[in-house]
Amino acid sequence: MLQHFFGFVYLSAVSPLLSLADAQADCPLQLNPQRVVVRYGDSVAANCSTSVQHDGMGWEASEGAVPLTRNQSLITWRVSEVTEWDTRPYCYMNYRTDNNYQCDVLLPVTVYKTPDSVSINTVNHSGPMMEGQQYELQCDVHNVAPVQYLTVKWYKGQTLLHQTTFNDTIKTPENETVTLLIRPDRADDGAQYWCEAELDLGAEGPQPHPKNSSKPLNVEVHYKPQHSGSTETIIKDDEATLDCTVKANPAPAYTWDHLKEKSSSSVLKSSTLSPGDYTCTATNTLGRDSKVFIVKSAGIRPTF
Repeated sequence: MLQHFFGFVYLSAVSPLLSLADAQADCPLQLNPQRVVVRYGDSVAANCSTSVQHDGMGWEASEGAVPLTRNQSLITWRVSEVTEWDTRPYCYMNYRTDNNYQCDVLLPVTVYKTPDSVSINTVNHSGPMMEGQQYELQCDVHNVAPVQYLTVKWYKGQTLLHQTTFNDTIKTPENETVTLLIRPDRADDGAQYWCEAELDLGAEGPQPHPKNSSKPLNVEVHYKPQHSGSTETIIKDDEATLDCTVKANPAPAYTWDHLKEKSSSSVLKSSTLSPGDYTCTATNTLGRDSKVFIVKSAGIRPTF
């Protein structure tokens, strides 16, 4: 920060150990607003005022500086287009006292930029995923600032899975890459994964928080057939229905044991099935699973 001398002893009221409130208590300057959040390239303005007599006020800034101004109790720092990422405007005042000196107060300014793009992809993999195996998803956030206010969130459908924050204090735009490990199961077949970049710039920032989302990543999961039970008892009255249908990806093929005629259907519906055990096997490229249907006669109904 440059120091202004106008025949006075300069004593800075801003110390790294002092908060903005402490500095303003020692230096009777009021900022409105007390913190500024502005999008890069937008306009910004803030007022500095005092209620005490003085011998000049001004704004010291790399953009929008206001020279020493007398006979005014309010001056405005104004920039029509913010083009600096780390701008630090100070409002200063020369006291009119026996011990003349100058004090100043820093206006905290946060310059932000939403991402150019947010994208999601799988790392070192293409095509269907296999049930039970581990895969890595990657979310790329391009050209965002400042990253210390960035949160990257992972979703499956509308369910939040994980989120990542950053401690980097660099104020200029950066690219960030975040990864997520998943181990999909059959319930994830057809699920959509996506990631979102959110900038939480505090109460002075835009509300709601700016958010940029990736396009969804549609996941296909391959899994073997698995029946909910290994046996099922069918009481045959007139027509018996044996349903061996099971979910699997790729779709399974079906075979039946103990049939006089071969059948590749997953369902048998016949009035000619005799009591006994019928074994159905569902098979795809990942494995097979069998189910036994026990067909019993309905028996003789009592007469009255």
